[in-house]
Amino acid sequence: MLKNLSVYCEKGIKLNKSSVHTFIKKLKLLLDLRIYSLELNFLLPETIITINKDHLKHNYVTDIISFNYSNESNNLDGEILICLSAARENAKRFRSTYENEVKRLIVHGILHLMGWDDSSLSQRRKMRAMENKVLLKIKNLGRITN
Repeated sequence: MLKNLSVYCEKGIKLNKSSVHTFIKKLKLLLDLRIYSLELNFLLPETIITINKDHLKHNYVTDIISFNYSNESNNLDGEILICLSAARENAKRFRSTYENEVKRLIVHGILHLMGWDDSSLSQRRKMRAMENKVLLKIKNLGRITN
């Protein structure tokens, strides 16, 4: 277990937290990161809608929100909020597995905390390519979802 990583699941959400720690540990090594403080929160749709409204002024379910508290790209200090029901819908839409979609969202959040932006189409394409590259390198990990 990584000492500066906290993984929270909202009541009713089942997730293998130990495997999330293992996944983050591999990302940390692959991307040469230090973790000052990192929280991963797996939330229900109604919770992420409330956070999305309060912080981003968007009134809808989103798959991921990240809050970056560091100005250093390789020293993570932040929070990643993931809606697992949105991840399940994404998996169907993108013809992926639920497991792979959750991993992609974690990588996406980490990239945001590293300073990556996806505001424009060009940035989204570059970020997606990096997600694919990272996921390809970290194949064959243990499951993180049930």
